[in-house]
Amino acid sequence: MTRTLVLGVVLAAFSALNLAAFVTYGYLGSFEVLFSTLPGALVTVDVVISVTLILLWMWNDARERGLPFWPYAIIALLLGSVGTLSYLIHRELRARAPRHATA
Repeated sequence: MTRTLVLGVVLAAFSALNLAAFVTYGYLGSFEVLFSTLPGALVTVDVVISVTLILLWMWNDARERGLPFWPYAIIALLLGSVGTLSYLIHRELRARAPRHATA
């Protein structure tokens, strides 16, 4: 329960930060600002590498657990950690859900 709550708080805070950036700079404008400096480009490329590795893990994890992958992958590709955090919350809630016995 605590893990899900922490993930939810981080998701809400990061979503608010995303919204503020997009309202201020626009979606594509955010990338223009990032690529306007070498350190910004470095951070962007690092995030792309990290998101790719996380998506590979998430794909395998989703298959093992019978969870949907593509909705979260698309969100992660568009909004980064918002997709990953949403997947982790779904994963936590699914793990806590009671299992129904089949007869």
